Amino acid sequence: MKTIYNGFLTVVFALIATATFAQGTVTGTVIDAEMNEPLPGANVVVKGTSTGVSTDFDGNFQIEVPENSGTLVVSYIGFVKKEIRFSSPGDIGNITLQADTDELEGVVVVGSGVIDLEQDRKTPVAVSTITRAEIQTKGVGNVEFPELMKNTPNVYVSNQSGGFGDSQMFVRGFDQRNTAFLLNGQPINGMEDGRMYWSNWAGISDIANAVQTQRGLGSSKLAISSVGGTINIVTKATESNQGGFARFMTGNDSYIKGTVGYNTGIGENGWGFSFMLDHWQAHRKYAAGTKGQGQNYFFSVGKRAGDHNFNFLITGAPQWHDQNFSKDRELYDQYGIKYNNNYGFKNGEYLSLRRNYYHKPVMNLNWDWNISEKSNLSTVVYASFGRGGGTGDYGSGPGYVENGIDSSPEGAYTENGLIDWDYIVNEYNPGIEGGFSEGYNGTLLRASVNNHAWYGTVVNYEFNNLKNLTVNGGIDVRFYKGDHFRQLIDLLGLQGRREEFGGNPNHEVTTTFKANPWSALFNFADEDERVNYDYSENINYQGAFGQIEWSNDVFSAFVQGALSNQDYKREDRGNFAETKESKTVNKLGYNIKAGASWTFAEGNTIFVNSGKYSRQPFLDNIFPSYDDNTQLADPEVDNEEIVGFEAGYRLEIPEQAFQLNFNAYYTTWENRFLDRAGEFTQSGVTYDDVTFMFTDIAQVHKGLELDVKWKPMLYWTLRGYATVGDWEYDGSTPIRIRNNNDNEFIDEISGDLTGTKVGEAPQASAGLGTSYDILPNKLNFYIDWNYYANLYGFVKVDEFADAIIADEPYETEKLKPYSLFDVGASYNFNLGDNKFIVRGNIFNALDHEYISQKDNYGYFYGNGLTWNLSVQYQF
Repeated sequence: MKTIYNGFLTVVFALIATATFAQGTVTGTVIDAEMNEPLPGANVVVKGTSTGVSTDFDGNFQIEVPENSGTLVVSYIGFVKKEIRFSSPGDIGNITLQADTDELEGVVVVGSGVIDLEQDRKTPVAVSTITRAEIQTKGVGNVEFPELMKNTPNVYVSNQSGGFGDSQMFVRGFDQRNTAFLLNGQPINGMEDGRMYWSNWAGISDIANAVQTQRGLGSSKLAISSVGGTINIVTKATESNQGGFARFMTGNDSYIKGTVGYNTGIGENGWGFSFMLDHWQAHRKYAAGTKGQGQNYFFSVGKRAGDHNFNFLITGAPQWHDQNFSKDRELYDQYGIKYNNNYGFKNGEYLSLRRNYYHKPVMNLNWDWNISEKSNLSTVVYASFGRGGGTGDYGSGPGYVENGIDSSPEGAYTENGLIDWDYIVNEYNPGIEGGFSEGYNGTLLRASVNNHAWYGTVVNYEFNNLKNLTVNGGIDVRFYKGDHFRQLIDLLGLQGRREEFGGNPNHEVTTTFKANPWSALFNFADEDERVNYDYSENINYQGAFGQIEWSNDVFSAFVQGALSNQDYKREDRGNFAETKESKTVNKLGYNIKAGASWTFAEGNTIFVNSGKYSRQPFLDNIFPSYDDNTQLADPEVDNEEIVGFEAGYRLEIPEQAFQLNFNAYYTTWENRFLDRAGEFTQSGVTYDDVTFMFTDIAQVHKGLELDVKWKPMLYWTLRGYATVGDWEYDGSTPIRIRNNNDNEFIDEISGDLTGTKVGEAPQASAGLGTSYDILPNKLNFYIDWNYYANLYGFVKVDEFADAIIADEPYETEKLKPYSLFDVGASYNFNLGDNKFIVRGNIFNALDHEYISQKDNYGYFYGNGLTWNLSVQYQF
């Protein structure tokens, strides 16, 4: 018995000794695979235990392990969790984490309360997210910012051949004016007309941390114009990690771009700074005559002070670019799909008729206050100051000057279809009596200037001290002042312009200004140096919003509402001897949304949302006349009424990295105002520049959306989507037709558009894509395929008018379907301690020829094969 007892003690002591000997320390460093930078604050846990530590400022960790071998679980917000085996104590070296393309929590450094991301609300919406890794891979350089979203269901991008920054984006068939764009919670759609000019935001791709597309009702609490959806752009703020980069990029058609950036990191005193600068230029984007040049700048300063987090940033993208417009198919057939009739040569020097130039510095200050564990306050205060415009002819345009050449287009054009500037300067203008252009005599270049100042704030308070209940409330206030006038850019050999203006029948102007974004900041025409028109407008907006959401692990439901007042006022200086002011117009608007979701099994969720918007009209619809810019529309323009319903099913299987989303939607839009430019023929007279104003049009958009994402392996991702829609006009509408050359209304027609297809975006689409790390964390390859069908042109009003007169049905033109392939690759490598990244992309890799859009003037061909290649050094 004693022998057995002694043997038992021997075994016990041996086991204890073995266990004690097996305990040890494992060390290592956690690294961001994309940026090759340490990740401070990453969690390292021994799998199956509660033993864990966090990495220090340099990404290093040291952890006591209870056994000689085991597994460490390494995680960090915004990155894919990773498991690392160890077989003995000691240093296991670097552990690289990949950015999680579906994780947004760590992306929002500041402004979490005012940036309405879908994940912040338990009740789902139809949503797709693009994170910084994909943005940097596919969307930087000679790529339009909206093209980042073209692999998203029911997002369509067209008109890329128009020039740098001239693309258009549609969500569920609704254009940019009816899709809300938010920058760090700040609304950035134009206050006057809701438009987005992407050339003003050329630097966004370089500073965006994430872009989230919320289709349909979305999760935004603001009373904004989100008929098609809401695009949330989350930019960089002052970051935790110290480091910088330098990048050089080249691309098709002599495109070059150089970029530098640096971040100090947040120091022990809570302060940090970031900046980025770049310059780009090209002799064309794709089509001929689309030269461009610009700079981007970004500066951010952050401060963490206890429960408070502050961040101030200023960014801007001064640029100029020459433009290409739609045109008849016959001109493309004659000169090729890159043809552009907006430029020519003067004395051997290139000169464009249509140049856009603009500089719009944007500033915002974010403040987050964690009042307690159950409440927080977020505020953004912002301001922007836009300066610039777009050039064009004034007096007699090239199309109306006869140079004796049998050319196409007709007018002062050469045999190869370019503007004959030499004839205009050397022969036509010298024949103008007195040397001053008057009426339609003489040809000048002018700029239509839009200078504005815009200030605003969004404040959101969140309270979640009640069981399962979260309450939000806040305000949205905006103040806007815009000045609109024309100034002369190039006299083309004349002495100046003489016309009736500001009450003076012989107003003379001889001063010219540069179409340059930097000089436009401070050097533009005084009131006595302006021509054609001169007016200003003020728009003030005050809104309040609130939301209540109840949720547990299975059910969620929310109700959200917003009420807003918008007042408009105009001043006209150009048409009157004394400035004439309009009365102030006030319009109330509101929205109300509600929804619920049910997770009926693990990873399986169904949801329904509904909402109604009463949206104030844009200012340009309230004051439609240029003869008297203070004159109100007659009849008065009422609010537009939008009702939306949507339902969806979401399947998530985390252990297989599989996601599936299926959505159905139904949207009605009534009493809307729609305007389009084009040509119109009346009694044998053709007016080449008119505006068609649909004053009471209705639309019905309904459809289905499916998207799938699956990662069969850690370094391999597959995704796909398919959509089908039925978008039609509904009911009859009056159409007023204004001649933009003299601002007179020349006709009004009315017709029934019921059943006519809504054009400009495809009503059926599909896409597939894959990305694969051939060498993990080193060499990555991707390929995307997109297919578009059931694409119609916009209602061509002159043809619609002919159909009305002939009592015949009218239908928009159906365009051919098309598909495109994009491919790209990136390679990360080190030279000693130096980290480099090489990236390349080929868009429309098969050089497919296709028409992407038809408007009232003609057709836009899409870009053929384009490419870019960059080398980035990180330090």
